Amino acid sequence: MKFAIINGSHRHNSQSGKVAGFIERTLQEQGLCDAVWRYDLTGNPLPLWEEAIWDADPEWEARLAPIREALSESDALVIISPEWHGMVPSGLKNFFLMLGAREVGHKPALIVTVSNGPGGAYPVAELRMSSYKNNRLCYIPEQLIIRNVEQVLNEDGENDPEADPYYRERAVYALRILREYAVALRGVRDSGVTFDERFKNGM
Repeated sequence: MKFAIINGSHRHNSQSGKVAGFIERTLQEQGLCDAVWRYDLTGNPLPLWEEAIWDADPEWEARLAPIREALSESDALVIISPEWHGMVPSGLKNFFLMLGAREVGHKPALIVTVSNGPGGAYPVAELRMSSYKNNRLCYIPEQLIIRNVEQVLNEDGENDPEADPYYRERAVYALRILREYAVALRGVRDSGVTFDERFKNGM
């Protein structure tokens, strides 16, 4: 069982990166998977999508091949998004344009959003509405919204004594659910019913 973590923030030293590290450690400590692949848009910015991708441009193929391979090998994904001006960062939306059903189709994904204040709900709605149609990524009903993120999940700093334990326990709960979806949806993919050349795009 392999999990992929996508840190959708392209800010250096971001709180989303902190949360990604926490999720990675939690998966390992709880024994929920055998391997974790983490991809950070910080330091790994992808150029804006262009039609050369469809034409198998050599530069794009070299750039995307490692990502496609890692995602193809993954059984489940954790998508982490900060809330910027009430939106998902442009880099993360651009990342989704690069993905196809062969990499992430009919694989479960947990949405984790991050807010420095009491927000964080808008990115959840945006991801559920506009990031899965053609790649067939399957967001599970459970989600994590990490509010006032600077006050929680700090390994070497002070944490809110009430909020921090709650988020840690809620994360374990959500990740356990994600694992069970990964087990179940593997059978769906293996059945062969999900791929049909006539219906390569969603409606």
